[in-house]
Amino acid sequence: MSIRFASAASAVALAACFATPAFAGEAEAMGPSPAAETETEITVTDSAAAAALTPAIAPIDRASAMGQEEEDTPAITITGSATLASDYRFRGVSQSDEGMAIQGGFTINHESGAYIGTWGSNLAGWGTFGGSSMELDIYAGYKIPVGEGTLDLGGTWFMYPSGADITDFVEFYAKLGGTVGPVGLTATVAYAPQQEALGNWDPVGPAVDPGDKEDNLYLAADAAYAIDGAPVTLKAHLGYSDGNPGLGPNGTSVAPTGTYFDWSLGIDVVPIEHLTLSVAYVDTDIAEADAALIRPNFATLAGDSISDATVVFSVTASF
Repeated sequence: MSIRFASAASAVALAACFATPAFAGEAEAMGPSPAAETETEITVTDSAAAAALTPAIAPIDRASAMGQEEEDTPAITITGSATLASDYRFRGVSQSDEGMAIQGGFTINHESGAYIGTWGSNLAGWGTFGGSSMELDIYAGYKIPVGEGTLDLGGTWFMYPSGADITDFVEFYAKLGGTVGPVGLTATVAYAPQQEALGNWDPVGPAVDPGDKEDNLYLAADAAYAIDGAPVTLKAHLGYSDGNPGLGPNGTSVAPTGTYFDWSLGIDVVPIEHLTLSVAYVDTDIAEADAALIRPNFATLAGDSISDATVVFSVTASF
């Protein structure tokens, strides 16, 4: 138990180190965080996490300051994206049997800072998802200006349509994002309270408990550097997951080996507006011995681990 909390504390400190520079000026005057997903967890699409990198307070517009509004900003806007990826990695672990995935979603944003949206992807490999072998997420939250940054508070409902209802679960998140020059920084804390979908249902430990309920904590730090004069952004991610050592019913648990780190380094290139080409190196510190405890679920059809290092390629069209 002490090891678990020591690891969590270390990860929190690391996330704070990433986020602190974004508010250095404010700190002098006064004396991070998703998921999601994005969630930024290079999971392969997390538009909500990317949005958190945008400064909450825009530069002063001269026309607006003089009372010369050019046009009214709509109260409600809709954004979305569609992605074709070589692998769907969620917190470092493949959800598509290390195969290709088609993903997409949209978000309805209100000028107050409130938003609601949905995102989905095909699944394969990890457990018996049943039904359409699809993940469908429903999320909602509220963004609050904090100095020159943004605090994003919300929750995500993870669903597996037509599969077993007990595999669905909810997770709440807080994301703190800001910028330092061309660098965007985000710190994320995501917590899923005790639920059956996260329970240790597989024989990992002294006994199998079909009604077991477990919780899950995920901490992450993300950085994005936009190269001046080029449509290129460099990205880095570090995440820490702390949960049960099994897979939950049908292999949908979000922390398959109890406690582990995931990380990634990537690059985004925007050759034309609304089109992004991405490549990312993704890895975890899940040991082969730990992965072996939860096989055959935690493996591809060929028997390989679904948490080993890989390079993920993706193409995203957004609007």
